[in-house]
Amino acid sequence: MKQDKRKVVTIGGGTGQFALLSGLRDLEGIDITAVVSMADSGGSTGRLRDELGILPPGDVLKCILALSPYHSIARTILLKRFTSDIKLKGHNAGNLLLTMLSHYAGSFPAGIQALVEILDVKGKILPVTIDRATLVAELKDGQRIYGQAAINVPQGNPREKIQDIFLVPHHTGCISVFPPVIEAINRADHIIIGPGDLYTSIIPNLIVPGVKDAIEKTRARILYVVNIMTKFGETDHFTGYDFVCKMEECVGRRLDGIIYNTGKPNQTLLAQYHEEKARFVQIDEQAPCWEDRTVHTADLLDTAGEIVRHDSEKLARLIMGIIS
Repeated sequence: MKQDKRKVVTIGGGTGQFALLSGLRDLEGIDITAVVSMADSGGSTGRLRDELGILPPGDVLKCILALSPYHSIARTILLKRFTSDIKLKGHNAGNLLLTMLSHYAGSFPAGIQALVEILDVKGKILPVTIDRATLVAELKDGQRIYGQAAINVPQGNPREKIQDIFLVPHHTGCISVFPPVIEAINRADHIIIGPGDLYTSIIPNLIVPGVKDAIEKTRARILYVVNIMTKFGETDHFTGYDFVCKMEECVGRRLDGIIYNTGKPNQTLLAQYHEEKARFVQIDEQAPCWEDRTVHTADLLDTAGEIVRHDSEKLARLIMGIIS
C-alpha cells in the first residue's frame, strides 16, 4: 500500500526560507506548503508595494524559484534586473511578472498560483495574509521604527533593543490570516520555522492574528532552525537558547525539535561579520536549560561567496532524518 506523504509546512521569508525550500524540493515522501511573510518593504518589492499598492512579491518569488524544477534557469531569467529604462531600473523580471499576473487574475493568491503553474512548482506557496500592513518595531526607549527595510538596517550606532514588534494595517481596521494558512497548519505533520532574521522574516508571520492559535493547537511537531549568526539591531548577543526562548514565546508552546549548525566559519570570515556586529550563535547541548528539548546538531554550514548561510542539501538531509 502506498504510504501517504508527510505534510510539511515551512514558515519564514527571505533567503533563509529560500535555502530551506531549495533542499526540501528534491526530497521524496513530503508534501510542502510554504507560508511566507508579507512584511518585506525593501528594494524592488518596496517600490512596487508603494507605487502600485500591492502585496510585496519578493519573498514569494524566492519560494517559487526554490521549489521549481527549473530553478537554475528561472533564477537567471526572473532575478535579472532592468538597467536601461528609467521606470523599470532596479526591478527584477520576476517581481514585475508576479505583479502583472496578480492584477490580471484579480488577486495576489491567484497571481502566485499562475506563476506556480508556469514553473511547475512542487508544493504550495501561501502568503500569511492578504491584508496590506506595515511592520513596526518598538524599541526599549519607546522609539518606533516603521517598515521591514528600516528595521533590518539600523540607522545609528548603537540602537536600543527591540522590545515589541507588530503590524499596522493600511486600509482596514484589522489584519487577518489568509484562511488556507490555518488549514495547512491544521493538516501538517511537521512545521519548520526558520532560518531567517528573527524580527523581520520569522516573527511577522507569527503575529498575524490566528497563526499562533493554530500552532498552539496543531498536532504537528514544531521544528525550529536556529540562525548561524546574530543580526545587528535585532538579535545582538543572542545565544542559541535566547533564540529558542523567543520562538517559544511567539508560538505559545514548547518546540519539539531544535536544529543547530555546529560548523563554524573560519576566522577571516568571522572577522568580516564582526565588522557588521554579527556573532556566531553558540549552543551548549549539555546545558541544563534545555531540559527535555531535543537538539539536533550537524555541520550545516555553507560559506560560498564569503556569505554565511545554511547549506540547503545538508539541512534537508538532517530534516529528513528527523521526520522519518
